[in-house]
Amino acid sequence: MTRRPHRALAAVCAAAVLALVSAAPAHADAIRDQQWALDALHTDRAWQTTRGGGVTVAVLDTGVDDAHPDLAGQVLPGKDLIGFGAGRGDSSWALHGTAMAGIIAGRGNGPGRTDGILGVAPEARVLPVRVILESKDPARAKARKSRGAALAKGIRWAADNGADVINLSLGDDSESAHPDPGEDSAIQYALSKGIPVVASAGNGGEKGDRISYPAAYPGVIAVAAVDEYGTHASFSTRRWYATVSAPGVDIVVANPDGHYYIEWGTSAAAAFVSGAVALVRAAHPGLDPAQIKKLLADTARDAPAEGRDDARGYGIVDPAEAIDAGGRLRPEDMSAKAAPAGHRGRYFGDGPTPARTDEGTANWAAPLAGGLGAALLAAAVVLWRGRAPAPGRR
Repeated sequence: MTRRPHRALAAVCAAAVLALVSAAPAHADAIRDQQWALDALHTDRAWQTTRGGGVTVAVLDTGVDDAHPDLAGQVLPGKDLIGFGAGRGDSSWALHGTAMAGIIAGRGNGPGRTDGILGVAPEARVLPVRVILESKDPARAKARKSRGAALAKGIRWAADNGADVINLSLGDDSESAHPDPGEDSAIQYALSKGIPVVASAGNGGEKGDRISYPAAYPGVIAVAAVDEYGTHASFSTRRWYATVSAPGVDIVVANPDGHYYIEWGTSAAAAFVSGAVALVRAAHPGLDPAQIKKLLADTARDAPAEGRDDARGYGIVDPAEAIDAGGRLRPEDMSAKAAPAGHRGRYFGDGPTPARTDEGTANWAAPLAGGLGAALLAAAVVLWRGRAPAPGRR
C-alpha cells in the first residue's frame, strides 16, 4: 500500500490569495456602519449579559498583530510554531490571523472606541498561535515541507496554555485531503479539557463540495457561510458536518497595513461563531464543548425546513438565544459529553445527514492526502486607510 504523505501546512489564503482592489476611501465611522454581521447575530442582546470578559480565544492562524489599534491590549503572548517566514512590517505577515482576531474580539479605537472593528466578544482575549504562513510568503514552500505537524501541536499548546475556545479558520479541502490522526487526537485532547473547537466548513461549494479538515473531525463546531439575507453562500461547502452557519459575505476586517477590507469566506463565519462561543462560555463557564455545540444547534435561527441541511447546518448562530437557553438548563440537561477520541458515530440528537453518495463516502479512513490550506477568505476590497500602507500593499 502506498504511504500517504503527511499533510503539509499551507497559507490560509491559498484559495483566493486575498485579491486587493482599491476603492474610494471611507471615513472611519463607515467601518462600523458596514458591520452588518453584528446585527445579524443579535450581539446587542447578548452584550446585555456579557461581552466575553474572562474568556480567551486561541486563534490558530498566520499570527496576530497585537499592535493594531482595534486589538491593542487584547492579545496575549502566543506561540510561533513555524519559526520563520515574514515578520512584523512585511506585507505577508499576520494578515489573515489579524482579520480573524478582529472579528472575534476587536474593540474598536478612537474616542469612545467608535471607530474601527468591533468583535463579537470585545472583552475576550486573543491567544495567537502561528501554525501557517500567508499564501504570498516566500517561505511558504519551506513551511509546507517542514511544519506539517504545526496544527496538531498548536491545538495542544493552546489547550495547555489557557485557551477557553479554539478558532480554526483554516482547512484542507483539496482532492488529496485526508484525516490526520495527529490532528484528530489533538482536537479530542482539547475537547477532553473542556475547550470547544470551531472550524470553517470550507470554500469548496463551487468546486465539488469536497470534505474539509479540520471541520470534519468529530466534536468540531463546523461553520458554513451565509450572506446578509441569510442565504447560503455559493462558495460555502455543503457537507454532513456543518453545525451552524454565520455571516461570511461582505465582512469588514482589520489588517496590519492600517487598511480595512471587505472580504468573504467560511473562515470569517468560523470566527463569528468562535466569538459567539466565547460569549456563551463567559455566561455559562460550566458547560462542556458538547453542551455548547448542542446549544448553538438548538437555538440557531432560520433553521432549514427539515431542521438541518448540509448547506447551513441547523441554521444561523444566535449567541443571545444560546445564552438564554443555557441559563434554563436543568441538571439532567448537563449530562452531554464530548465525543471521545476515535468516535465515528453521530453527533447530537438525530445527527447530521449522510454525505451525498454521488461525491463519495465520508469514511474517516478514506485514502486521502493533501496540503492544508483553503477554507478561507476569498477576496478583499480596501475600505479605509488608518495608517500608511506597508510596502507592496496598495
